[in-house]
Amino acid sequence: MIEIDFVGSQQGNGTVSNSYSPRLRHAVIHYQGFTLGQTWSTLVNTSAFPETANLGGPLIGESMVRQALVRYSSNNWQFSLENPNTYGTDAKGKPLSKADDVVPDAVIRFNISGDWGNISVATLVRQLSASDSDQTLALGGSIAGKILVGRQDDLRFVLSHGNLGRYFATGGIQDIYRDQVETSSGGMMAYRHYWNDSLRSTLFYGRSLSDIQQVDRSHYGINLFTNFTPALVIGAELGRYRVDDGQPAWGLNDGSNYQGASDYLQLIMQYSF
Repeated sequence: MIEIDFVGSQQGNGTVSNSYSPRLRHAVIHYQGFTLGQTWSTLVNTSAFPETANLGGPLIGESMVRQALVRYSSNNWQFSLENPNTYGTDAKGKPLSKADDVVPDAVIRFNISGDWGNISVATLVRQLSASDSDQTLALGGSIAGKILVGRQDDLRFVLSHGNLGRYFATGGIQDIYRDQVETSSGGMMAYRHYWNDSLRSTLFYGRSLSDIQQVDRSHYGINLFTNFTPALVIGAELGRYRVDDGQPAWGLNDGSNYQGASDYLQLIMQYSF
């Protein structure tokens, strides 16, 4: 299976052709319990992604990583070796080198599912490379799932803690901050309610915290979606994103912190084929 999109292209401009370069999302082979290629990390439970205007909803409180991996699935268990990548800064605040990232990240996940929904429990074990080439063992865990409520409603959630770094908050928290291994905590909850067979709303909240960089970021919102036709979804979402970090931000030369908030109203039209 191969999947592409056109997000983040540097080629597009409005001068003449407004062309866009494709971006690879997934390129994966499934064979007799094995998954090989680039796809969602085993830590990610995609069924926990809420229905929102942006893919995944409040990603600041979730795990969203796609990367190269080898995974074996047997009954309720999944075991994987995945691409290592130490994301962070050295003692002087400069980006770390990736030259020492040679030991694959390991994920062990247990899935429970039924007519009521599903829950996954995952553990991440990896070796992080600090600026002085010291190798540090890092551990983290996540519980995620989707629980059906009544005839159509559902509750989706993610709870995470540990040395998750880049696996959590979609790049909002580093693996190593100024030569120290970061510990993060946070999660997301979203409740989707159907007003009728087509009209539905999702109320969501996500937050991430870290110990060393003192990251404190949150995102909440509410939306309204409906199927204009079986294939065409239209909707609107109102939300707020807040940042209140306690340490100087990476890349800000004046030593200031990331602080502030943004309110938004977003309209969406989605055609499935």
